[in-house]
Amino acid sequence: MTQKRVYNFSAGPSTLPVSVLEEVAAQMLNYKDSGMSVMEMSHRSSSYLEIFNETKALLKKVLNIPDNYKILFIQGGATQQFSTIPLNLMKNGKADYIITGAFSKKAAQEAKKFGDVHIAYDGSDNKFKHIPTQDELDLREDTSYVHLCANNTIYGTEWKYVPETKGVPIVVDMSSNILSKPINVADYGMIYAGAQKNMGIAGLGVVIVREDLITEHKENIPVLMEYDTIAGNDSMYNTPPTFSIYVLGLVLEWIDSMGGLEVMQKKNIEKAQLLYDYLDQSDFYQAHSDADNRSIMNVTFTCPNPDLDAKFVKESIAAGMSNLKGHRSVGGIRASIYNAMSLEGVETLLEFMKKFEKENK
Repeated sequence: MTQKRVYNFSAGPSTLPVSVLEEVAAQMLNYKDSGMSVMEMSHRSSSYLEIFNETKALLKKVLNIPDNYKILFIQGGATQQFSTIPLNLMKNGKADYIITGAFSKKAAQEAKKFGDVHIAYDGSDNKFKHIPTQDELDLREDTSYVHLCANNTIYGTEWKYVPETKGVPIVVDMSSNILSKPINVADYGMIYAGAQKNMGIAGLGVVIVREDLITEHKENIPVLMEYDTIAGNDSMYNTPPTFSIYVLGLVLEWIDSMGGLEVMQKKNIEKAQLLYDYLDQSDFYQAHSDADNRSIMNVTFTCPNPDLDAKFVKESIAAGMSNLKGHRSVGGIRASIYNAMSLEGVETLLEFMKKFEKENK
């Protein structure tokens, strides 16, 4: 079965570790002699609560989450949080947003419905090739929080530092680089992510939020958007995305067994560097992002013209690779090389790139 799999470079939903897929398959009809699938379990049954609690504990271990942070498992993915965040955290009606790509722009647009949103930086003019330096940020001191997107899947850029905000909590969308490297959770007031890139499958959003930030919320907001209510009910005010949480637990077990986030980071840098080193010496391909801001999760580049981009994508499919077409808003090529993408997959792509360049110069 595994021999027929393609190398899936999708930005999300993305490739999963084969061992995780095999475990899911083995347990599909009968999870640990329960006589049923995880998909069929009551979320309040002892069998499922064991899965749920073990997943939370393993996430806390892998990310080294401090005790004063709550872990919330929610539905609606990361996009749901674009509304939920300002409704809960915009205490004084003000928030600063740093726009470095499509999703941080969408987050800012949504937040404007609920208060005074100040754009502290907007990279639209440079086609989002760049992550701002500290000096380029126009941050307010009397704002409720500062929002940023840690990694930009469409443009292939990634934050390499945590901005100084003079005590203002940072809210960060880590959908596409969470679990790819060690982070200091305490640097952030809140971290949120959709699961379908590095954490598992679609249908689950994960929020890691400092307790003191969710002690109150605006009146008359939907109950399933109240962080304190979700936290107070341990993410079970209603039925949570049970199967997605189960898969997250298996992915976390895989990461832990591989040696944790330090090992993940080393492997991810090695994979990305192979591609960037070749792009830098090529006069055929053009990398999109500035060298100092490159993502180790999403490598974006173009061929000399759109026709060759399209040919590259078509021929890559025939060569056993999929989902290398760049986002529709920018075109070109995008190779998403999340944790589960093997070094062999990246080496296969690299050899294809060399062959394609030689044949199409």
